[in-house]
Amino acid sequence: MRPAFGSAPDRRLLFASILLPVIPDADALFAPWIPYAHPFGHRGFTHSLFFAALVGAGTAALAVRGKWGHSFLKLAIFFAAITASHGLFDAMTNGGLGVAFFAPFDNTRYFLPWRPIPVSPMSAAGLMTSRGLRVIRWEFALFWLFAIAAALWDRRRAPRAVIAALLLIAGAIAWVRALNFY
Repeated sequence: MRPAFGSAPDRRLLFASILLPVIPDADALFAPWIPYAHPFGHRGFTHSLFFAALVGAGTAALAVRGKWGHSFLKLAIFFAAITASHGLFDAMTNGGLGVAFFAPFDNTRYFLPWRPIPVSPMSAAGLMTSRGLRVIRWEFALFWLFAIAAALWDRRRAPRAVIAALLLIAGAIAWVRALNFY
């Protein structure tokens, strides 16, 4: 976030950056009665680029009103991009029906040509199975190594910078491995 915002971001911006990429899965949590293949079902409208733009603009409007110290346009683009990242990564999973990137205008579901991410079970009990634990391991390698590296990164402290760099390298290796073996 420092490259995008020029300084250490405040806690509100960090919290929004953690929360917004998870928002698209609200469809599965708060409306489980909607059939999966429905336009408002899982990986439908809430995973679309239009939804990401709405969330980005809405969150940016609240942030500007709350005087977070950044322009509306910069925040809207940033918030929309991190919200849209959820659908992008879901389109890289090896299961489900795909992602409705262009909903509500076109409800066709898409996958990306690279699908290295194992699809996650949709329940806590499912995560405790051997398949669920495999998914957790892959998600740790593909995503959490980068998050931990970002949290540790501090170029003023060499040991932290070295650990962060090693985690970034491990994450990059995990992605190369995933893209080559799936």
